[in-house]
Amino acid sequence: MRSRASLLAWIVGGTTSKTVSDYALGYTPAEHERLTRQAELIAPFTERLFRDAGIEPGHSVLDLGSGLGDVSMLVARLVGPSGDVVGIERDATSIERAQARLAATEIRNVSFLNTDLNKIVIDRRFDAVVGRFILMFLPDPLSVLRSVCRLVRPSGVLAFQEPSWIPKLALGERLPLWSRVLRFIHQTILRSGANPEMGLALYPMFQEVGLPAPNMRLEIPLGSDVGFIRVISDLVYSLQPLAAQHDVSLKELGDLNTLPDRICAEIGAANTVVTLVPLLGAWSRKSATADSSRGEPRESRQPAA
Repeated sequence: MRSRASLLAWIVGGTTSKTVSDYALGYTPAEHERLTRQAELIAPFTERLFRDAGIEPGHSVLDLGSGLGDVSMLVARLVGPSGDVVGIERDATSIERAQARLAATEIRNVSFLNTDLNKIVIDRRFDAVVGRFILMFLPDPLSVLRSVCRLVRPSGVLAFQEPSWIPKLALGERLPLWSRVLRFIHQTILRSGANPEMGLALYPMFQEVGLPAPNMRLEIPLGSDVGFIRVISDLVYSLQPLAAQHDVSLKELGDLNTLPDRICAEIGAANTVVTLVPLLGAWSRKSATADSSRGEPRESRQPAA
């Protein structure tokens, strides 16, 4: 029988020993545009998760891996002008684009910190720490989760939304070309060191860092229109350099210039829908009696500048 530690390592996918030098999908303008389209499609699911987790007006929230600011802006609307959001992002270009997007809105309660998630230095605590599709790309997600727990006040919440590709691959098997596309993406992500099953790993991970067993839900957005399908098919273009680096062949996909049209034709001929990405959400509330005398950051309710 596996020990608790070895079982956790197996579910997490060996993330405590892997290394991921760069974000697997890259920071190109095309990938940024794809991420923005994806964010629009899954925003209702993320908002529902955060509302159920208890994020509300007046809260101060830390957003891990804030990227182009989609989650930060979503949370900013939930907490309102009396709350604030701090986004943590290591890519300076992403922060610049997030700030430009913010400037075009009326949101004024979001700030960004350009740093690595393993090197967060903040002299305050938050009502909540959130993240979407971020732990799956970290070399040691357990360590980061344990570290950010210290930044959450007693009775505060941690809420994360991560993928599970198991149902996506299974549901895609009935469509040959679509299935090949999904296998290509899945294999490339796996070989890069990222964990496409991070959603399932959240349950033991939360407990490993001392949190109560999380509430969890699995939701799977479905669709068949061109915009919906291309959020996934365009991943092939973003992943080409990484696939070459890890010897994942593109041959089974044929001409990439015609790939989106061929995928749409296959789905249309079958008169069916396909999955975007299964969203596995988890949230847990830190103990109200958590000891704050062990060098944890001091309480601060001042909004970020």
